[in-house]
Amino acid sequence: MMLVVVRVVVCVHIFMLFHFACLSSHSCHPEESSALFHFKIQLITNTTFFYGWYEHECPNAYPKMSTWDNGTDCCSWMGVTCDSLSGHVIGLDLSCSALVGIIHPNTTLFHLTHLQTLNFAHNHIYNSQLSSQFGGFVSLTHLNLSYCQFKGDIPSQISHLSKLQSLDLSWNSGLKWKETTWKRMLQNATSLSEIILDDTDMSSISLTPSHLSNWSFSLVTLSLSYTGIRGHLTSQILCLPNLYELNLHGNRNIQVHVPKLNCNTSLNFLDLSWCQFSGSQIPSSFSNLTNLTSLYLSGSESSGSITSWLSNLQHLTHLDLSDNRFNGQFPKVLGQFTKLQTLILAGNNLGGKLLLSSLANLTQISRLDCSHNKFQGSLPKKITGFLSLTELILNDNLLNETIPSWCFSLPFLTSLDLSNNQFTGNISTISSHSLQYLYLCRNKLQGNIPKSLFNLVNLTHLCLSSANWSYSLHLPLFSKLQNLQVLSLSGFNSFLLDSRTNSSYNRFSNLVALQLLQSDLTNFSKISWKFPKLQILELSENKLEGKIPKWIHDSHSLGYLELSHNQLSSIGQFPWYQLVYLDLSFNLLTDDNISFLCNATSLQIINLSHNKFRGTIPQCVANLSFLIVLDLQTNKFHGTLPSNFSRNLNTLNLNGNQLEGHLPRSLSNCKDLMDLNLGDNQIEDTFPHWLQSLNLEILVLRSNKFYGTIVSFKTKDVFPSLIIFDISSNKFSGQLPKGFQAMKSVVGAEVQSSFYYIQSGYGYILGSIDLEYHDSVTATMKGLRTNLEKIPNVFVSIDLSNNRFEGEIPDDFGELHALISLNLSHNSLTGPVPHSLGNLANLESLDLSSNLLTGKIPDELTNLIFLEVLNLSSNHLEGSIPRGKQFDTFSNDSYEENMGLCGFPLSIECNNNVPQQQYPSSEAEDKFGFGWKPVAIGYACGMVFGIGLGCCVFSNGKPQWLVIIFGGKRIKRRSRGNRRARTT
Repeated sequence: MMLVVVRVVVCVHIFMLFHFACLSSHSCHPEESSALFHFKIQLITNTTFFYGWYEHECPNAYPKMSTWDNGTDCCSWMGVTCDSLSGHVIGLDLSCSALVGIIHPNTTLFHLTHLQTLNFAHNHIYNSQLSSQFGGFVSLTHLNLSYCQFKGDIPSQISHLSKLQSLDLSWNSGLKWKETTWKRMLQNATSLSEIILDDTDMSSISLTPSHLSNWSFSLVTLSLSYTGIRGHLTSQILCLPNLYELNLHGNRNIQVHVPKLNCNTSLNFLDLSWCQFSGSQIPSSFSNLTNLTSLYLSGSESSGSITSWLSNLQHLTHLDLSDNRFNGQFPKVLGQFTKLQTLILAGNNLGGKLLLSSLANLTQISRLDCSHNKFQGSLPKKITGFLSLTELILNDNLLNETIPSWCFSLPFLTSLDLSNNQFTGNISTISSHSLQYLYLCRNKLQGNIPKSLFNLVNLTHLCLSSANWSYSLHLPLFSKLQNLQVLSLSGFNSFLLDSRTNSSYNRFSNLVALQLLQSDLTNFSKISWKFPKLQILELSENKLEGKIPKWIHDSHSLGYLELSHNQLSSIGQFPWYQLVYLDLSFNLLTDDNISFLCNATSLQIINLSHNKFRGTIPQCVANLSFLIVLDLQTNKFHGTLPSNFSRNLNTLNLNGNQLEGHLPRSLSNCKDLMDLNLGDNQIEDTFPHWLQSLNLEILVLRSNKFYGTIVSFKTKDVFPSLIIFDISSNKFSGQLPKGFQAMKSVVGAEVQSSFYYIQSGYGYILGSIDLEYHDSVTATMKGLRTNLEKIPNVFVSIDLSNNRFEGEIPDDFGELHALISLNLSHNSLTGPVPHSLGNLANLESLDLSSNLLTGKIPDELTNLIFLEVLNLSSNHLEGSIPRGKQFDTFSNDSYEENMGLCGFPLSIECNNNVPQQQYPSSEAEDKFGFGWKPVAIGYACGMVFGIGLGCCVFSNGKPQWLVIIFGGKRIKRRSRGNRRARTT
């Protein structure tokens, strides 16, 4: 019997194997094969475009559709998976396939109704709406459409995918969630364990624990970085039983409120960077997240000590606490985290000695970043450990003395950044042959550049600028470094360049960026370089003169060209149609026409400021499609402004020209405009109220012919971001405007203590080269005209001086707590100086001079401890000048031409807050023929007579004789007064 059963089982197995073999050889359904092939025809493969966008994300990219041949079995096609039983296509993976095109709603892709997995990640499906047809894939368990550039509203049909376990729509910044769609998905897709929606628009969604209740046991990964989602992160979310990864990076509207955390959470990865923490403190309850291996809390505005909540997290491998306000000494407790691989403390207020020796036990650490702090003193001369270190980033501190030799001998070190410190002395040798990034810029190093540097064949980025090397430097010395991509040699005053060594320059076949600042370059004509891949060239702050030479014009890959602060007189030919960034500011250029820029259709930033350009501003330049910055300040342009400007414009600076006419109302279409500077021209118009809905941060109309009244900025929607407002020296009239919502919030202390500047457009750093454009402004600060080539973002200013404003200074000005400078001088303002101005704790300059102000100087102004300049002159103020704090430092000039003022520093003393009269001088005695003694006797006699007369009146009533002597005339005056009253 047993033998029979065994034979039956063997036969069944043989039959099944034969059946599956037959299916596998004829598994592709013809209609699905046809659908796939037609879908292939609707898209194109573009590997050139692809490698420009996704080469880092897709190192193993391959155009999979190119292997699809019509008439062959589609189940054998690359990226296609079929069911082994039914033969239906159940999986389609076209990620990293270099696909370009549009997925239309009628595409044959949607005929594959049995799909269970669909992956289109990292393709360029530009301008495609996310079709509602995706909701027809009801069997889908995994959907990945990340990095495809889909746009529009996410269709509600996405919620029909009830079997979804993994959904990834990340990095499609044009996709937007509706609240109704989000709620439906929460209700239907209850099996989701992985949700990745980074960089989609969820600004209408609020994150609450109740929303996640349907996923309380299934959810493993939740990643919503840069979505704009709102709400509160509470302990209920952190305590979801199976939640392994939570990423809310970059959501400023998320409030982290976790006072208690009493659960056995399985959380392993937590990124709350750039979220808001209650009370600006990391909750102590975070010490209970003992399973964490990766913790990212950068930019959370947290302060205090690092050690108080960190000591329990012994399993950490990656810790990022950068861009906060942590203070105190270097936290020694970090030496106990023996599993750490990445430690980032950059951008804090940590100081004292940088105790790297305390990290000797971190044998697995590969990245250490303590840059942008206040560490000082020397580095340890010797150190153990760090043998796995690949990145050591210590730039922008106060470190000094010599650089210890161990920094240059770590065996696996690929990146070393010690720039912007105070290191001195020599460098003997560099033996870390793995080095790719070496930044020693902006130190005080001296002696010879070690010859071993020129043997670092793996170097791609090198910065040696602003050093005191002792010998002349020839560019051919670097010719061995054939992998070099970025080279910055700024500050070499004896940098030798001549035509005899031009052949060596041709070896820089991979050079992408070259920066030679302050290197005494003088003559272009002797230089003839060829850098075939050069994209960035910066030769600023030299002595270059004449025309821009041919070798630069022949650099057809140039996208960034900066030749500012030289003595150039002519541009010459202009073939750089691929340019994105052009800075020729601070030269002697005198061209009459800048229409040569019109064909450079890729230009985003144009800076021709501080030259001698003439003529009108061409309409074609203003209309350049991608233009973000147009800076033509301090030239001799004339005529009217162009009628239209690029809608992408961030900055328009035409200050200091001879422009006239009206402001074009088309500027209101520039929705990204943040800096509008038209000062020092001859424009005649009313105030541009039609710009009020824009997010302008800077509005300068100074020294023009503007006129009329200005409506107060009463609502938050009127100029909501304005922090610099200068309309001085015009003919504005009426009441002072008020509102200025953005000036009511003070920038955080962590920003004030750092160097942050207002900038337009995007900026990034390639190696040591800063590719940002920084906005500039000319402002009256502390009584002086000052040119700010970079504007600190804490500089908040109002200048309404030299106009025809009248009425009182509104108390609302006392609410503008971020103000640094306030100038209301040379108007016709009346009334008192508001006491509320004493609330402006950040104020450094206050000018109310040349008005009609009355009353006393408020004592509250002594609270302004940062006030350096005060001007209240030429008013009608009275009473004693307040004393104490900054007021003891001001001179007479602050108060002159106020006849009623007294007290220090004026020579007029006060008596009961009234200017005390001077005693009669000897001149007065001579004039009247008697001195002070007869006067004193007369006063005494009069007092005795007065007292006697008073007693008489008190005892006898009103004597008639007294009435006749003193009362008759008074009655007549009153009678005349009554008649006047009746006739008026």
